[in-house]
Amino acid sequence: MILGAIFAALGQFGDPRFRRVVWLGLGLSVALLFALYWLLVLVIQLLVPDSVGLPWIGPVGGLDTALTLASIPVMLLLSVFLMVPVASAFSGFFLDEVADAVEAEHYPQLPPADRAGFWDSLKDALRYTGLFILLNLIGLIIVIFTAGLGFVVFWAINGYLLAQEYFTTVALRRMGPAEAARMRSANMGTLWIAGVLFAIPLSVPVLNLFVPVFGVAAFTHLFHRIAMR
Repeated sequence: MILGAIFAALGQFGDPRFRRVVWLGLGLSVALLFALYWLLVLVIQLLVPDSVGLPWIGPVGGLDTALTLASIPVMLLLSVFLMVPVASAFSGFFLDEVADAVEAEHYPQLPPADRAGFWDSLKDALRYTGLFILLNLIGLIIVIFTAGLGFVVFWAINGYLLAQEYFTTVALRRMGPAEAARMRSANMGTLWIAGVLFAIPLSVPVLNLFVPVFGVAAFTHLFHRIAMR
């Protein structure tokens, strides 16, 4: 069921509506990363002097340039953890377009779904983003102090959160909150595994930019397959 949903989502990349959301999300994510890097460089240039005097050595210059270059791999590392909450926030706004495209292609017999309002989407996106940032900061500390073994914890935590977010938001298009919660609880094992499969590529720079839209599409398939079962 899980692999079938993932392959069905990947197979729809040629859909113009689907590609539009993918590239829009990609553009916004890249723009945010560049904005964060530009802000980091600006802080370095404002706070770090051009040169400092060291005892027995004398003046040493080019510190701001060296720190600016060193910030590139730092940002690549941070992007692994930042892209999870960022991608989560963007997917909250694009979910309806992705789910509509999936349902129009694979489930045309369904009536139009309920669409979340802008403020409801914004509230949910901010709530999940805050939770993701907190837990991923904890995951970053675990990874640093466990020589990378903490990535397993990172994937497990984010897999669970992705399953909660994607499935709940998709389900609420078709049913009430109580019914959606019961369906999620009854199938949490399957959903968690699916969430982990999307959390793993979210830890790979560049690849993680494409994951949210395909995750939403795959969980749309999972929801309908679970509902039909």
